[in-house]
Amino acid sequence: QVQPVESGGGSVQAGGSLTLSCAASGYSRYSMAWFRQAPGKNREGVAAIDAQGTTTYADSVKGRFTISKDSAKNTLWLQMNSLKPEDSAMYYCAAGWIGGNRLDDRRYDNWGQGTQVTVSS
Repeated sequence: QVQPVESGGGSVQAGGSLTLSCAASGYSRYSMAWFRQAPGKNREGVAAIDAQGTTTYADSVKGRFTISKDSAKNTLWLQMNSLKPEDSAMYYCAAGWIGGNRLDDRRYDNWGQGTQVTVSS
């Protein structure tokens, strides 16, 4: 398995935007997702996209985040707008979906190393 590689994290003020990218050779045709984990909290599903391009979002990010992919470029993106301090976390790209709930981290078997997003108030 080729491990996904995330990029694009950084520090931004509240209300700002960031775009995360995930290089995911061999996986981009299938369901993939973004997860995040803040210190002291469980990892949570943020957004997922299936093979047909159907998207699923956590309620906390609906209307602010957009997940997309380009299978030809083997790339997954997460466009994050109107960022809030509570969005601060390590963001992970997940691949190798094994079925079931696409926002459940137990349903993926291949993970990137993560990219840090910090939103200041």
